[in-house]
Amino acid sequence: MEKNHKSDFRKSCIKKLKFSSGFSKYYKNKIVVKKLEKFIKDSESNNILLYIPMDIEVDVRPLINKLRKIKNKNVYVPYMQGDSFKIIKYRLPLYTKKFGIKEPNNSFFKAAKIDLAIVPIVGVDSIAKRIGFGKGMYDRFFGRLTYKPTLVFTQLTLCKSNEILSCDHDIQSDYIITS
Repeated sequence: MEKNHKSDFRKSCIKKLKFSSGFSKYYKNKIVVKKLEKFIKDSESNNILLYIPMDIEVDVRPLINKLRKIKNKNVYVPYMQGDSFKIIKYRLPLYTKKFGIKEPNNSFFKAAKIDLAIVPIVGVDSIAKRIGFGKGMYDRFFGRLTYKPTLVFTQLTLCKSNEILSCDHDIQSDYIITS
């Protein structure tokens, strides 16, 4: 895999995602969140890793709020730490950190094993491996886990390459949910 192809693909996906108009973005968010909600219900997962969205990612905050009210559902989000992140329980208030990412305060409680991880993507390659923002944080996080939760990639508008652009360490989805 040539590094330039992956970088060019990433740039074109980001451009495509930024182009989404306000109304269409709102509508697509609703569709994706509804699909995610159904997927979570059908999977009967209790420990769920979500994320606090950046502007071009699916806005999963309504889903986080809904899941937090359901008994036996634990919602976790990434907390940046070193070259990767750890997972902590979602709680307010949120603080803006590196790369403009919002996070709750650090927690010293050990998170449960996650059953399901909802992961934002910039794009995917032909074998459903994640193309992210290029920092490798999700790849390192999942690469260091001693178990494998179900991985669901999510995106407002699917940006998929017909080529293999990924490396061996890039994470691969079990499912992809888009509008």
